Amino acid sequence: MNKQELVDAIALAVGTSKAAAGETIDAFVDVVTQAVAGGHGVQLVGFGTFSTGQRAARTGRNPRTGETLQIAAAKTVKFTAGKAFKDSVNS
Repeated sequence: MNKQELVDAIALAVGTSKAAAGETIDAFVDVVTQAVAGGHGVQLVGFGTFSTGQRAARTGRNPRTGETLQIAAAKTVKFTAGKAFKDSVNS
């Protein structure tokens, strides 16, 4: 499902316009992005948790030349699915 299909499905489920559903989805994505970028987690009970993680620096290898190189440490975004979400997927 792409974003437009999500907008259509939410508009139909809630009984609102596609424009309003699109604005709501955009606002949700913006708020979650700002919160996670600011170091705060976002927990939606039954759905899951968005949070940040750390990836340590490591040594990698250029596949073309075989040369080793250092890959810098980085922050990552993690999503952990909630129990109700996992149960509905696995049923």
